[in-house]
Amino acid sequence: MTPENDRDSAAEDAAEDGSATEAANGTESAAPDNATADAPEATIDGVVKADPVEEGDVVADGDAGEETVLPDGEGDDTDAEPSTEQRLVAAEALAAAHWDRLVRLQAEMENQRKRAQRDVSNARKFALDGIAGDLLPIKDSLELGIRAASGEEASVSGLLEGSELTLKMLAQVLEKNAILEVDPEGERFDPEFHQAMSMQEVEGVAPNTVTGVMQKGYTLNERLLRPALVMVSK
Repeated sequence: MTPENDRDSAAEDAAEDGSATEAANGTESAAPDNATADAPEATIDGVVKADPVEEGDVVADGDAGEETVLPDGEGDDTDAEPSTEQRLVAAEALAAAHWDRLVRLQAEMENQRKRAQRDVSNARKFALDGIAGDLLPIKDSLELGIRAASGEEASVSGLLEGSELTLKMLAQVLEKNAILEVDPEGERFDPEFHQAMSMQEVEGVAPNTVTGVMQKGYTLNERLLRPALVMVSK
């Protein structure tokens, strides 16, 4: 091979090497361009640019370190007022509760009214239940006295003694039931408890003094049952 052919071969080899180098350089230069397209944008200071902030979002204040609330937009509102339908449902539930309570109160009042009427009726029917039970022994004593008086061996002294015992039993029953007798002989005339049947002059007796009792009076718990029939001095 001649020297000229050697120079031509070397030139061709160099040309092929240069093409390969340029191809390699072109491939390597394309990679940074693609990587730059996918990379996030950067500011002049090299800080990555943040996503845009929407209305209603809470952002941090870089200077004060506090949170700042942006003006409310169409975002979530936790303090929103209830809707008309919700208020209607709540009102219906409250009305139903009040109606149930009213019905129960009315039923309770009606029951109390009926019980009160029944108690008053029973009180009127059985008001003498206590004193009636106490009077039964007196009736028995009177029946025994009448039976003894009708016998062949009856005596006046025995009848008198039996009558006195029966009268004593009756007085005890009356006193037990707060029934007291009014026997005002020798007392000053009291028109609230006495009824004057006659008036006469009596020597040595002050005027308006009860000089005689024709019939005793009685009170029940200090309330007049029957006035005493009396004679009064002038």
